[in-house]
Amino acid sequence: MPSALPHFRKTISSIDQESYACPITVDCAIFGFQEGELQLLLVKRAIEPYKDMWLLPGGAVEEGQSLNEAMDAVLYHLTGINGIHKEQVKCYGDVNRHPVRRVITLCYYALIKPENHPAIPSSYISEVKWFPFSKIPGLAFDHDQLVQDAHELLQRNLEEKLLFDELLPEKFTLKELQDLYESILGVSLDRRNFRKKMIQKELLINTGEKKPGLRGGPELYRLK
Repeated sequence: MPSALPHFRKTISSIDQESYACPITVDCAIFGFQEGELQLLLVKRAIEPYKDMWLLPGGAVEEGQSLNEAMDAVLYHLTGINGIHKEQVKCYGDVNRHPVRRVITLCYYALIKPENHPAIPSSYISEVKWFPFSKIPGLAFDHDQLVQDAHELLQRNLEEKLLFDELLPEKFTLKELQDLYESILGVSLDRRNFRKKMIQKELLINTGEKKPGLRGGPELYRLK
């Protein structure tokens, strides 16, 4: 029986290569923790489509660039630092997710301390702003879905990985740690049970120091 492979190769070679052109982008849900709340970094788009709407920061994957390298470049441009903790969330390839042409994007989430990394606008961004997670506006493209999926992965990872080290200061109180967990999980936790659980995990070290400026001087902890 003759092989169909030569015919397949001929068919492929005869197709206009432009028909294969499909931009690949990376977008990132950048989470922080400030003023007792989970925060999300959003950018305001300066060009059409969706001009003046908020969305996740992102960028195109350049030729010769890996997905992780492209995401690192976006994060570095926004924050000025390398080595930010990031996780791949999901790939999005719905045909109509972009109004102009088909665009495939890989979503990540990243964790940073907002006070340490002031964000910097770029040519296609008119404004950069931290939003409390509970007050996120409607986003351009399908970024509402990207944020939802990134947040759900962050929630799942919270118990498996030491994520709070990326979001809290080097020294923190147990209340600050509980506030972080509650903000990410969206639930209220029993104070006594939470503290008992954290101490039993043997992940924390009591520094012997007290948090200044607060009545009662709550104890400060750090990660082992």
